[in-house]
Amino acid sequence: MLDAPPPGHYFRTEHQQFRAALREFVAREITPHVHDWDEAGSFPRELYRRAAALGVQGLGVPEAYGGTPADVFFKIVVAEELARCGSGGLQASLGSHTIGLPPVVEAGSEALKRRVIPPVLAGEAIIALAITEPGGGSDVASLATTAVREGDHYVVNGEKTFITSGMRADFITTAVRTDPANKGAGGVSLLLVDGDTPGLARTELEKMGWWASDTAHLRFENCRVPADRLLGAEGQGFPIIMKNFNTERLVMSALACSFAEVCYEEALDWARQRRTFGQLLSQRQVIRHKLVDMVARIDAARCLLYDLAWRIEHRAAEPAQLVARICMLKVVATQAMQFCADQAVQILGGMGFMRGTKSERIYREVKVMMIGGGSEEIMKDLAARQLGI
Repeated sequence: MLDAPPPGHYFRTEHQQFRAALREFVAREITPHVHDWDEAGSFPRELYRRAAALGVQGLGVPEAYGGTPADVFFKIVVAEELARCGSGGLQASLGSHTIGLPPVVEAGSEALKRRVIPPVLAGEAIIALAITEPGGGSDVASLATTAVREGDHYVVNGEKTFITSGMRADFITTAVRTDPANKGAGGVSLLLVDGDTPGLARTELEKMGWWASDTAHLRFENCRVPADRLLGAEGQGFPIIMKNFNTERLVMSALACSFAEVCYEEALDWARQRRTFGQLLSQRQVIRHKLVDMVARIDAARCLLYDLAWRIEHRAAEPAQLVARICMLKVVATQAMQFCADQAVQILGGMGFMRGTKSERIYREVKVMMIGGGSEEIMKDLAARQLGI
C-alpha cells in the first residue's frame, strides 16, 4: 500500500496499532480464502466471531452494550485494511452491521438495545438494513412497504430488494410507511424485524459481483412485528436513514480508495515481472504512465477522504457542506476505483480476464460501489442542492 500519513497527523498511535493487528488478521484469516469464498457464494459464519474478538464489530458503539468508543478514523482503518483482501462481497456482509445496527443504537428502546446489540457485536447474530424496494432505490421518501398498527403489533406488507446479508440476517432494520396518508418522508418509520418472523420470505439474488455476500429479495406478507420494535417515533425514520447513509457513503469511499490501490499494486507487481518482446512492462513508458495516472487518482481521492473525515470529527464545517462533500467524495473515490480497475485489467492482459486475480474481481465490483449507497447521479444532484447550486 502507499504510505499512510504518520501518527499524529490524521492517525494517532492507537489507530496505527489497531491497523497493524487488523492487517495481520486479514492476511491470515481472510485473504488466503477469498477466492474460494467468492466461488462458493458465501463465507463461514464463524468469521463474524473472529472479527468481533479483534474488536472490529464493536467500533463506535457504547461500551455499555459491548462496544468500543471510536472516532471516524478507526472506521476508515477497518475499511482500508479489509479492502486489502480484494473482495468487496466479503466486506459487505461482514460489515452489514455498520448500516443495520446504528438505527438501533440511536433510536431503539433500552430493552431492545440490550437484546440486539451485544450478540451482534459478539459476532453471534447478523443484522441487515432493508431500505431499497423493487420500485425505487435512493428515493427513500417514496417507499411503499406499509406497517399498520393493530393493537400491540404492526402488520407489515411489502417488498425489499438488494438486501446485503438478507438471507441469513437474524435482525432486519426495515424502513416502512406507518402513515399511509403521508406519501412523503414524514410517513416513514423504522422497525426492527426478527429474521424468523412468520410471513417473511427470502429469495437469494445472483449478482455481477460481491459473490461472497449473500444478497436477498425480501417479501413481507402480513408480518406481525411487536410495536416495541419501533425505532424512535412514528414518522421519524427518514432523518435516521439519511444520517446512516452519510456514514455508509464515507466508508464506501474509503473502501473504493483502497480497492483502487489493490488494483494498482497488482498491476505494478505484474509489470515488474512480465516481459514482452524482451523488455519488462514496467520499462515501457506507456505502462509507467498508466501506473502514475492510477497513483494520482488514488492520492487525490484519499486526500479528500482524510480531509473530510477530519472536518467531520472536528465539526469544522456546516452540516450541509459536509453532506455535499461526502457526496462528492463518493463520486471521486468510486471513479478512481473504476479507473484503476480498468487500467489494472488492461496491464495484466489475459491474466486480468482470469478469475482469481484481485483486479478481475474488483473490476466486476466497481458498479455496485458506484450505485450502492446512492448512485453517482443522485450524489451529484444532492451535492448541488446542499451547495445551493
